[in-house]
Amino acid sequence: MSGLEAPAGYESFLVGRAHVVAQQPLAGAVREALAAASLYEFAARQPGARALAGRGTAWAAALPNGVEVVVRHTAHGGVLATLTGDLYFAPTRAPHELATALRLAHAGVPTPEVVAYAVYPAFGPFARADVATRTLRGADFPDAWRAAGDEVARKSLLAALAGLLRSLRAAGALHPDLNLKNVFITPNGDGPTAFVLDVDRVEFGAAGSAEIATQNLSRLIRSARKWRKRWNLDIDEFTDLAPLAGTLGLGRKETGA
Repeated sequence: MSGLEAPAGYESFLVGRAHVVAQQPLAGAVREALAAASLYEFAARQPGARALAGRGTAWAAALPNGVEVVVRHTAHGGVLATLTGDLYFAPTRAPHELATALRLAHAGVPTPEVVAYAVYPAFGPFARADVATRTLRGADFPDAWRAAGDEVARKSLLAALAGLLRSLRAAGALHPDLNLKNVFITPNGDGPTAFVLDVDRVEFGAAGSAEIATQNLSRLIRSARKWRKRWNLDIDEFTDLAPLAGTLGLGRKETGA
């Protein structure tokens, strides 16, 4: 596997057999973290590290210089999970995830900042990878919805979600894995902001595409239905999420609600 290209503001280097791309100010801390373990193992071993459930367990911890990150070991979902597990064709999805996160941020889509990734050669054409993103303060959408104290608070969460959907449409970004769990809510003085997570499979089409907006909202509506039925989340896809179609200039029938 050849060296990985580093975008502006990042640098590429080797630590043992690991191929690493990291933000230049954090390169030294990432090198230190990788000196004795993978990024994922380093994060899991830190005092006070917090396990975060998602597609797999991620670890919230601090790099040696104190910068707080969330480190995820990349793995396939769905059918591929049982076939290939955490193995990808080198250089894995990690470079694409960084490029996608940068493109989304440049387009004004809130998404966690990728601070580093490490790719570990396995065998033949295969490799494994860890991705570290800067820690956000807040909660995922289901937890934020449960914690909302009144209707006003819930409406502010829906407004934040609508803002995220509009920004994804403006960027022409289609998220195949969009669901309530990978929308993260951060509080601020002007109201909450919704960040989109797990962007490694995001695809780009025409900016402002109504079809992309419809597909993104439809995925969230299906996710809300699943959360309501399986985990008793007090959310209704018809009265809470389907009306967001209007803020996107879509018809409600198009979303499948």
